Amino acid sequence: MTTQPPAFQFDNTYARELPGFYVEWQGAAVPDPKLVLLNSSLAGELGLDSAALADPEMAAVFAGSASPEGASPLAQVYAGHQFGGFSPQLGDGRALLIGEVIDQAGHRRDIQLKGSGRTPFSRGGDGKAVIGPVLREYILGEAMHALGVPTTRALAAVTTGEMIQREGLKPGAVLTRVASSHLRVGTFQFFAARSDTDKVRQLADYAIARHDPDLPDADDRYLQFLARVVDRQARLVSEWMLIGFVHGVMNTDNTTISGETIDYGPCAFLDGYDPAAVFSSIDHGGRYAFGRQPTIMQWNLARLAEALLPLFDPADLDRAVELATQELNKFPDLYRTAWLNGMSKKLGLTDLQDDDVTLFEDLLSAMAASKADYTLVFRRLADAVSANTAPLFDLFEDKADISAWVNRWDQRRSAEGRPAEEISCEMNRVNPVYIPRNHKVEEGLAAAETGDYSLVEDLLDVLKDPYKEREGLEAYAKPAPQDFGPYQTFCGT
Repeated sequence: MTTQPPAFQFDNTYARELPGFYVEWQGAAVPDPKLVLLNSSLAGELGLDSAALADPEMAAVFAGSASPEGASPLAQVYAGHQFGGFSPQLGDGRALLIGEVIDQAGHRRDIQLKGSGRTPFSRGGDGKAVIGPVLREYILGEAMHALGVPTTRALAAVTTGEMIQREGLKPGAVLTRVASSHLRVGTFQFFAARSDTDKVRQLADYAIARHDPDLPDADDRYLQFLARVVDRQARLVSEWMLIGFVHGVMNTDNTTISGETIDYGPCAFLDGYDPAAVFSSIDHGGRYAFGRQPTIMQWNLARLAEALLPLFDPADLDRAVELATQELNKFPDLYRTAWLNGMSKKLGLTDLQDDDVTLFEDLLSAMAASKADYTLVFRRLADAVSANTAPLFDLFEDKADISAWVNRWDQRRSAEGRPAEEISCEMNRVNPVYIPRNHKVEEGLAAAETGDYSLVEDLLDVLKDPYKEREGLEAYAKPAPQDFGPYQTFCGT
């Protein structure tokens, strides 16, 4: 069965230019696909007609059991380090890239289905997804987008009419995911592990054409490409750290070349500040703890550099290693600069001084000692600019410690000579009041399993504008209740 327009205007370069990098495949038939969420704003960005996408017949397309005109459904192959151990073949075990479109801004975007059934890369899994993880990815992606963090996004979510065995029977679902591309560090690792340098070069050329077309066709273009990815990922992780986001499964197959956040599995936002925070049910050693994310990202990028080594200097491996190491060693400074600049803005400072690093770190130490709510601390600091310190101090057990810190911060701000109201307004533009609070996400997902999507829809509406406090939404700005937790999330769909 083929559904005619409202077809996406596909231009499928991955399918056309990279044979041998994927397997052509079709989604599984499902008994009763129904659209439950449609991202109309994203549809507009993609130049798609929301009304047409909402047609009941399109549910089969979003479920993967029907193909729109011009689609080239395929499962991509890749490898990856998972919790530090290398798996030489992973690939899309429950996903299909159906094609690429050019959005309204002229950017190429992938359209992928996640949960559309088994593929040759399923490794014994059923290839299905259930409603909870599908909606978690939808919610988290939209929240990150509204917060200004590079991310994949969800175009649609459908139920399939099936009940899928997970921890009990759960309603089956499929997510339609949009990304700048699905190229991963693990995509390069797959071919590098097979010593297939020609394919590594072919993939690098494709990635450069897609993500860094301004790079000159020079001898060092592959090294410059690595430098671009290092820079993108350093900035991305700094943004995660600035908003208190824990990815939870930073495997190399979940590290994009585009610098977008991808694969919202065991992810969460911090409530109480804790650098050792881990929410994934399987991260027993804390490899992907909140505070380790910059270190892990540099490690992942080193794996990309290893895969690209033959392209840097084919005749001299030692020199290739030296060149790659020079680029990788830039990561800490790139990350640190982005994080420090972000912290300056969060604390209402216009320039960065040497002593500010200590100021920032002392605040985090005080927050960690009290497990103070990460998001609320920064939001209430904006009120403290005008000497309204009581709400801030309420978040800390050691009032004297945070009071002493606020006095230092006051002196530092005063040296810039700006009006308090101006500073407070600027801080509220970068410190969100609304994030996808873990307990609110779980409330929405639990209701959705019974067929009630109203809580998810309400949460999505709140998260569209995370910086502006709105009357009647106080519950969305509060930390989790005392009886919530310890919070655990799970990999997979």
